[in-house]
Amino acid sequence: MSVILPFLALLLAAGFAAYHRLRLAVWAAITASLLVAGWLLGANATASVVAAIIVALVTVPLVLPQLRKPFITTPLLDFYTKLLPPLSDTERTALESGTVGFEGELFSGKPAWNQLLDLPKPQLTAEEQAFLDGPCETLCRMTDDWDITHVRADLPPELWEYIKRNKFFGLNIPKEYGGLGFSALMNHKVIQKLASISSVVSSTVGVPNSLGPAELLMHYGTEGQKQQYLPRLADGREVPCFALTGPFAGSDATSIPDYGIVCEGEWNGAKVLGIRLTLNKRYITLAPVATLIGVAFRMYDPDGLLGDTRDIGISLALVPRDTPGLEIGRRHFPLNSPFQNGPIHGKDVFVPLSQLIGGEDYAGQGWRMLMECLSIGRSITLPSTASGGSKMGAVAVGSYARIRKQFGLSVGRFEGVEEALARIGGNAYACSALSEATAAAVARGENPAVPSTIAKYHCTEMGRKVSLDCMDILGGKGIILGPRNFAGRSYQAAPIAITVEGANIMTRSLMIFGQGAILCHPWVMKEMKAAQLEDPKARIDQFDTALFGHIGYAISNAVRSWWYGLTGSKVGSAPGDDDTRRYFRKLNRYSAALAVMADTSMLLLGGKLKFKESLSGRLGDVLSQLYIASAMLKRHQDQGAPAGDQPLLAYAFHDAVNKIETALSGALRNFPIRPVGWLLWLVIFPWGRRAQAPSDRLGHKVASLLMTPCDARERLATGVFTTPGEYNPAGRIVSYLPKVVMAEPVERKFLKALKNSDIEALEFDAQLDEGVREGWITAEERKQLEELRAITLDAIMVDDFDPAELRSAGYATLHGQAPAPRAAA
Repeated sequence: MSVILPFLALLLAAGFAAYHRLRLAVWAAITASLLVAGWLLGANATASVVAAIIVALVTVPLVLPQLRKPFITTPLLDFYTKLLPPLSDTERTALESGTVGFEGELFSGKPAWNQLLDLPKPQLTAEEQAFLDGPCETLCRMTDDWDITHVRADLPPELWEYIKRNKFFGLNIPKEYGGLGFSALMNHKVIQKLASISSVVSSTVGVPNSLGPAELLMHYGTEGQKQQYLPRLADGREVPCFALTGPFAGSDATSIPDYGIVCEGEWNGAKVLGIRLTLNKRYITLAPVATLIGVAFRMYDPDGLLGDTRDIGISLALVPRDTPGLEIGRRHFPLNSPFQNGPIHGKDVFVPLSQLIGGEDYAGQGWRMLMECLSIGRSITLPSTASGGSKMGAVAVGSYARIRKQFGLSVGRFEGVEEALARIGGNAYACSALSEATAAAVARGENPAVPSTIAKYHCTEMGRKVSLDCMDILGGKGIILGPRNFAGRSYQAAPIAITVEGANIMTRSLMIFGQGAILCHPWVMKEMKAAQLEDPKARIDQFDTALFGHIGYAISNAVRSWWYGLTGSKVGSAPGDDDTRRYFRKLNRYSAALAVMADTSMLLLGGKLKFKESLSGRLGDVLSQLYIASAMLKRHQDQGAPAGDQPLLAYAFHDAVNKIETALSGALRNFPIRPVGWLLWLVIFPWGRRAQAPSDRLGHKVASLLMTPCDARERLATGVFTTPGEYNPAGRIVSYLPKVVMAEPVERKFLKALKNSDIEALEFDAQLDEGVREGWITAEERKQLEELRAITLDAIMVDDFDPAELRSAGYATLHGQAPAPRAAA
């Protein structure tokens, strides 16, 4: 035993120092102290000397830069340079275009939770709240989604006029240029509310306020361009669109075949230097009605009119609709969701150089401009749309599940329906937190490249799952389209959000971890930049600092991951209250595990990692769920940690950590170098996988919460349009829930008495008459049951049509018929 003690002391000191991230010299001092103490207490002297020699051999060359840099750092730099995958200009631009916020802590293995929790609570200004409660509420009341999606396949003229007059297209345009000057958070709130009544309206408002001419002009436009266009965009005199995607350039936008040749041409009667464009674009939202088109193209100067560069690169220009050679106006029809979307074609479309966004100085800078602005748009429009639909689905379908009865029970009481309701509640809670967190990051001035891809992918995926579960619960009510149906169009449109602004398959497998591993990692970007320095001394010095910081970080995360796995994340410092502290500890564990997996993958696979898309996708899932769980905990604190929200938070959190372990398990079981995968399994899962999907008991609590009027349900519904009205069947159903709950005891009493009686009346009114005469119910209770019957009928009824009503307005026009009027709801 005395022989083992010195080596045991060495290992314990190393583990302690690594866990707490102490400096190497501190580890050496702690180890030396333990060895001396052990020797005094009778440890074997020879073993103690051997252990001391080991410590010296490790410490001396690493602590002394005179030895470390020439004999260790320089050879490793040479090896690293060979290992480092070549970065194209496109990839480098994408990596350098974003900022890093709290998501960077999730790669640290030891997140600084106070950095997250101390962020200001996202709040609207009084002016923003007034707009949300005023014009935005009014727009929701005016919106008849059935009229939009079936009768007109467009917004009615009065909605277009109202949107323009109230500057919905200028939410984020500064006031000095005629806009409303609202924050990104307000943009999120508006889109979320509109999406809860109509995704066509939310898309129509969302696109001009995300990636488009206005956003690009605000960041890069010349003062003249801003003065000319921003006021007209804000009040709707100009309707914008942005033409990026084409038949041969979708997710791979850098392969744009559309081109512009620098040449002389005529513009407004004068001969000027400009670009002659040839373009073929498709899937362009608002294109059919746009008056100002932003175009991405590759710019060439074959005659050297601007200088020696022939291939100038991707550039962005503003093209008025009436420019000769531009063909625009036809429409696509995306899955029965008739937001304005269509192709744009152009041949020999001449515009002057002054139409380049930012002017001639920004020629060739288009890809960087797009990357810097795309994350802002991706952070808001699609996640907010998914959040609005999910939250509305949760409260409306929860109400429906209480109102709708089968076999004498509310359908929400059946365990199969409870499972679906619980998934709806958990996904809506997570989606809401994620979309708000990412919008709040933009509002703080960040350019959240990685969170925007996480939000786009996971919000749209959660929104799709919510729509599917809603349809399963609604049954026939969901599949019969008409004015009474509030879920069918959302279900049909769900794949659209999955596809646009970066297809989800590509986003998950290439972008989330691909960008996150470099941008968010505390050392990787520093190593890459150091390795590319021209000055040899600066190159060695900076690489030395980054490399050994990285090595210490990797060792620490391996120890922390193993320790948290060994102890089940039950020990360790963490913020939070008695309910949430254990959640933060679990996230500490998975942060360390992600860091270990990322470092190992990058070290052993090098440039091949970006082709291992399944591995990248799974590690991206880990990063994503860490970010989603963090967003939920942050919002829970911001709301005052309400006890009533615990079932929703617990369900969503356990779902997240179960997905984390599923992703880690898949990555380890399929790691390309199998022995490394086995070893990492012992580090990350020393006792095997422990996380489980949310329990049935927890799911029952969430389902009951959605079917019961309560504060937690009201908080979940915050920000969506629940005002009952002729055009808002979901809002009517939501408003019925308190009355239904109050009437249930009377209904049970009446039905029990009716069942035990010999009354032969079959009509409901006659049964009520008998009930009053027999004294089962009072006259007031009769009115309550009559109201309950009317409520139930309105909730469960579906529409039917004269065949002529199902003919579209377009069909009627083409065949010389007047379109049939809409049937009353």
